[in-house]
Amino acid sequence: MRSVIVAMVLSICCSGVAVSEPLDKQVMQLFGEGKYAEAEPLAKQAIEQSIKKKGPDHPDTATSLSNLAVLYRTQGKYDLAEPLYKKSLLIVEKALGPGHPDTAKAWCNLGDLYATQGKYDLAEPLYKHSLLILEKTLGPDHPRTIKVSEDLAAMQAYREAEATAK
Repeated sequence: MRSVIVAMVLSICCSGVAVSEPLDKQVMQLFGEGKYAEAEPLAKQAIEQSIKKKGPDHPDTATSLSNLAVLYRTQGKYDLAEPLYKKSLLIVEKALGPGHPDTAKAWCNLGDLYATQGKYDLAEPLYKHSLLILEKTLGPDHPRTIKVSEDLAAMQAYREAEATAK
């Protein structure tokens, strides 16, 4: 139950991924409808298609990897989601640079995974890193910056409440 609550609180933090490619759009539509079994093969196909069209180190490939990771995370398949989030982060950071807002999103996505699992010690520095990037690039009053800040605070409050309950 805890992981479901945390996932709900954090689901909007950074998971919003670009869906510029038709297959990625289909994947996210099916995801939104809760049709994970239908979305998964399309997500894998989107990755393959992006690698063929744009290369393994293109930001669109990172997006497709992240989309599949979101599907896995939502289903509790954390061991499958983690390497996809990490690979997506490496691609985005290399392609766009460490200070790009999309790199911040990738850091936050990995943080979402850890927070969903209750691994707050791993999640917190990732959220903080994401927040620093967003504050520098988009400013403290940008909606994305505010959202990450709110989600970090919510995770910290949840973590404290859980510790107090023990």
